Amino acid sequence: MADRGVPEQYLDGYARILADVAATGRRLTRQELESRRAHGEQAADAGHGLRALVGAHLAAARAVWPDTPGAADSTLAAVQQIIDAFAEGYERAQRHAVRQEEAARREFIDDLLYGRSDLGRLAERAERFGLRLSHAHAVAVAQGPAAYDEGGAVPRRVEQALMTRFGNRDVLLTTKDGRLLCIAPGHEDEVLPYFAKQAYAATEGGRVAIGRPQPGPGGVVQSYEEALGALEMAERLGLDEPVLRAADLLVYPVLTRDRQAMTDLVLGTLGPLTAARGGARPLLETLTVYFESGCVAAEAARRLSLSVRAMTYRLERIHHLTGADPSDPTHRYMLQTAVIGARLLDWPATAL
Repeated sequence: MADRGVPEQYLDGYARILADVAATGRRLTRQELESRRAHGEQAADAGHGLRALVGAHLAAARAVWPDTPGAADSTLAAVQQIIDAFAEGYERAQRHAVRQEEAARREFIDDLLYGRSDLGRLAERAERFGLRLSHAHAVAVAQGPAAYDEGGAVPRRVEQALMTRFGNRDVLLTTKDGRLLCIAPGHEDEVLPYFAKQAYAATEGGRVAIGRPQPGPGGVVQSYEEALGALEMAERLGLDEPVLRAADLLVYPVLTRDRQAMTDLVLGTLGPLTAARGGARPLLETLTVYFESGCVAAEAARRLSLSVRAMTYRLERIHHLTGADPSDPTHRYMLQTAVIGARLLDWPATAL
């Protein structure tokens, strides 16, 4: 008889097998073991707990336990074999269910980040994974020195930190193209900065970009693309900040929106630097550091390991070649914009 809550069907034939083994001392047949595995799979698919199922098997064994002492050993061996086969089938079904869940999750994430699915259907599927796409969401993307897998140590460590700090707040952590992603409700202002802190520590010097909160079912992919764009922009500009916010870098997409205009500005303003000894690169670096130093020549000279006199000479040389004076506020904006454009366009390494 089965324990309360465990249907009899999963013990079908069990008592008969034990009675036959007790009477004959035989071993279980391959067919009998396979039938126990099949029962185990069925029980797992039905959602029954393994602990209760094992208890039911033991209780049933006690009910039919042989009176003959010599038969006890063979019966106990049969019970062990049956429970082992049943548990094997149960675990096999669970692994299959996990693989199906992982495949469904990966398919959902791909559709979510590429916007390939019907938005209404996507919103329905999202609820299964804890997202309510009718609300605004923001995405943070962490990129480290190595690619990250869904079940790797870094994602597990970051996920544990998030769960410990915030519990269940409709946050989805996943990986995509070797990067670690965190999708959070737009109004949860603390989640993504905390993710960025944990991801930076876990990736040992990686970089994290945070997209802006975007509304609606398509908001996730928009925020994700902003975060990716911020990572790409930081790499092209040589920015060294570990955490980037797309909202702080909006000026750069604006500058590159009209590529031809930016190309004309770079070549028209900085093109004459190619006539300098050593080419344009040393003077372009000089301008970059000068602007990053707040246009303070002494600080720029220190960063470039130059004397102030050598720094002044370089600025004068730039003025002579381009006709624009870096120290003149009227010329400074044009020069600085051209320098940013050169970095975005990878000039002079790339011919424009």
